[in-house]
Amino acid sequence: MNLKKTVNDVYLFCKAFLSNQLAKFFPKLYVNLTHQTGRGEEEGDPQEVANYFIECFRDYQKHLDLNNEDTTLFLQDKVVLEYGPGDILGVALLFYGYGAKMVCCVDKFPLAKMTNKNIEVYRYLLNSLGDKERKRAENAFNKKAAPETGFKDNCINYQVMNNGLSGEKNKFDLIISRAVLEHVNNLKETMLDIKKSMKNSGLSIHQVDLKSHGLDRYTDFDFLTWPTYIYKLMYSHKGFPNRLRVNKYRELAEESSLHINTLIPTGQLNQDKIKAIYFKIAKEFNHISPKELSWMGFWIHLEHKS
Repeated sequence: MNLKKTVNDVYLFCKAFLSNQLAKFFPKLYVNLTHQTGRGEEEGDPQEVANYFIECFRDYQKHLDLNNEDTTLFLQDKVVLEYGPGDILGVALLFYGYGAKMVCCVDKFPLAKMTNKNIEVYRYLLNSLGDKERKRAENAFNKKAAPETGFKDNCINYQVMNNGLSGEKNKFDLIISRAVLEHVNNLKETMLDIKKSMKNSGLSIHQVDLKSHGLDRYTDFDFLTWPTYIYKLMYSHKGFPNRLRVNKYRELAEESSLHINTLIPTGQLNQDKIKAIYFKIAKEFNHISPKELSWMGFWIHLEHKS
């Protein structure tokens, strides 16, 4: 036994356990103390943050196989749901600008706010749009082209829910998220929320990040080696990775009567690195092949089963 590693692991556990209790009982205080944005590491200036949201929007266009003109036609009269938008509703503003009838955003933590920096991000996003799209996006605010006045609820609606779910039925034409599903406390409930809240003709597109989000201690993916009950004591209430692997997404989609249209990996860890931790991983992952365990993320397109 390596005493130094043992001492380090005990320290990490105690620190993570205490902050997990804070997140459980005082979520707003936890968010304020940790300065969470919902985008991981804090980015640079407002233009860089705006460019991040533009990149997110372009990714959705790519996976929907749409150019700008097609996007406007596709979004006409459509109601969109975004899970976990973070502190800036940038993607929602772009979807609305390109023609969505309404964009609803739901989160578990109260992250969205109108700081001076965030207001500047919205202004950069408005400036990035063509004339037609910009005019529409400007009307999403309570006062035209004035982000500091907040959003009109019938254009872009933001709600904080205890479980981070919409609770709606047959409402949304398109449901999206980026690096969110790997953080939800109950993926089964989230899949059911997608199923119930999506119209029969709807589509749900998600980018899932299966990496450790900074929780590895000594080598890649060794956050999977914590015993399950210990990991839950450390991270279950903080929105940290739930550690579920791609096999669980397939299984829960099937249970929820959702059809997987496409499932595309975004990267895979070298098999030698997987072998280094494979015989130390928690029991819940023992049945997963090293090849599947190596997935670092994926895009998944869900629809109602016909």
